[in-house]
Amino acid sequence: MSKILIADDASFVRLMIRQILARKGLTNIVEAENGLQAVERFKSDEPDLTIMDITMPELDGLAALTEILIYNPLARVIICSAVAHESMVIEALKRGALDFVIKPFRPDQLLRMVLKYLN
Repeated sequence: MSKILIADDASFVRLMIRQILARKGLTNIVEAENGLQAVERFKSDEPDLTIMDITMPELDGLAALTEILIYNPLARVIICSAVAHESMVIEALKRGALDFVIKPFRPDQLLRMVLKYLN
């Protein structure tokens, strides 16, 4: 079963994403509430896919993305953020994110993206 890491400082966002994924049977979920914890959880849990916010305490999502990809260059990371400046999207993709979804997102949009990158 695929393991997914959800990294977001807002607990309600983590819960919402968890519920969306559970509808498709994706229940092997680990969570992080800041960027530093996201890197630590990635290293300890080795998820198949990471869904990560950009604006988080301790270490922002872009810095966490960089650390994760240094640890595992094949890591699959989707950035999910309300910060939708074109420069931020481009920077995330240049650093190695697979995709970028803007909050608020439609559940079907996120689910489609997750399934695409898990297969």
